[in-house]
Amino acid sequence: MRRAPRSPSGWTMAVFGALAALLGIVGLIAPDALLTVMGFTDAQGSERPEGDHTLVFVTASSMAAVNMGVYYVLAACSDWKAFFRWTVPFRLLTCTVFTLAVIGGRAPAGFLGVGLWEGLGALATGMALRYEAQRSPAAEKIDA
Repeated sequence: MRRAPRSPSGWTMAVFGALAALLGIVGLIAPDALLTVMGFTDAQGSERPEGDHTLVFVTASSMAAVNMGVYYVLAACSDWKAFFRWTVPFRLLTCTVFTLAVIGGRAPAGFLGVGLWEGLGALATGMALRYEAQRSPAAEKIDA
């Protein structure tokens, strides 16, 4: 495995993965800080009511973000184009679901940033893949 991505699409995946892992680590270390950044009002520490499982969900989501981030970076370093292609529609779906959660009042406006981050990242990866395919169509067919 190489140490750095070899293609523009690989770099989009590596950046997305590194940011996901970093934010996941923030969520594991300082969940209240992550909630604040995402626009959630949060009752901190002893102010949380009995039965409030916010920190459990932040911990689970943060651990998933760390894992996903590492997968993306490893795929980027391997230049695994098939994986890059698979992520694009699912990241666009995530963008749609998160955006609709804000529009529908299920999430605060600050959460829209998470959806936009997913959507813009997916578009960047998709555009990089298209650019690479146009530059070298024979290589892309072999890689599929």
